[in-house]
Amino acid sequence: MQAIDELCALPLFDDAHRELAAALQSWLAGRPVGDEADADGSCKAWVRALAQGGWLACLRDLGARSLCLTRERLAYHDALADFAFAMQGLGSAPISLFGTPEQKRDVADAVAGGQRIGAFALTEREAGSDVAATRTAARRDGDAYVVDGEKSWISNAGLADVYVVFARTSDAGARGLTAFVVSADTPGLSISERVRTISPHPLGSVKFDGVRVPAHMRVGEEGEGFKIAMATLDLFRPSVGAAAVGFARRALDEMIAHARGRNLFGSPLASLQLTQSRIAHAATEIDASALLVYRAAYAKDAGKARITREAAMAKWFATETASRAADAAVQLFGARGVTHGEIVERLYRDVRALRIYEGASEVQQVIVARSLLESR
Repeated sequence: MQAIDELCALPLFDDAHRELAAALQSWLAGRPVGDEADADGSCKAWVRALAQGGWLACLRDLGARSLCLTRERLAYHDALADFAFAMQGLGSAPISLFGTPEQKRDVADAVAGGQRIGAFALTEREAGSDVAATRTAARRDGDAYVVDGEKSWISNAGLADVYVVFARTSDAGARGLTAFVVSADTPGLSISERVRTISPHPLGSVKFDGVRVPAHMRVGEEGEGFKIAMATLDLFRPSVGAAAVGFARRALDEMIAHARGRNLFGSPLASLQLTQSRIAHAATEIDASALLVYRAAYAKDAGKARITREAAMAKWFATETASRAADAAVQLFGARGVTHGEIVERLYRDVRALRIYEGASEVQQVIVARSLLESR
């Protein structure tokens, strides 16, 4: 973890950030990783542990650098720990950013305190990267809205106590979306499917069949849903990059330890130039990723209203780097690298989804290019 300590020494951070990173690393030392066979139970346990340790507190003020440092450390230790933290943040950030004082008190604070588990329900089968294609609808009916539709690939589906749901309230394209806070026990809300992925975590589809949501549980005004969703993703995309950096650093450390300890043709694997090249490439790309991530986070904390381009660059480059680093680790480990139970085998599976969720790499490239083309 020396590389993270060196990063924290940069002027991008203050003493509070350095203390956070050091304290979290000390807290994680010796803690067991989550059980993939019981991802639901492991995520619940991590939420409780993170809340008791005070590590969910940064979800209240949403400091971008604190979020990123936390995710980087957690991802280095255990993917399920990072997942539990990230979903608590993503599931409550729309309320923390745009909610009423009552919503913040009753929902966001409870999620940050670990009393409730949150979820961010935006994606649909035909509306993933193209959020404006959302078809789940909400119509006003007296002092409530009635929601009908289905959300897909929702993290914490079936585990969450509360969902932030984005539904269409008019036909005005992206400007026709509105956000709502929906309790999991609301009549008409059901989990229509649980989805198994290569890196197990709670994931599924959420169906809304005549779900009545009190009007006071609308987040923001009608038609502000797209703005709320994009502002939330703007904040959390750099943190996805930070998690990628954590995974990649772990892969690099595993590579270095293996290369030093494994002999090949009578010499350490580390003495081969191809091994050294693989390690050098990974280390350089990881440091470049970290700088992109924390540039975006610093800009956000410094008060820049939108960090869309910086966040897209960070998320795209860091997640692609993590995939290359994990692949290099598997290759270096040889047969052990594809053996279930090996750390690098798990890392290889853990990092793959990062290049897809919260905007695939291809979408991030479009965002970066459009930002440059429109500003020059």
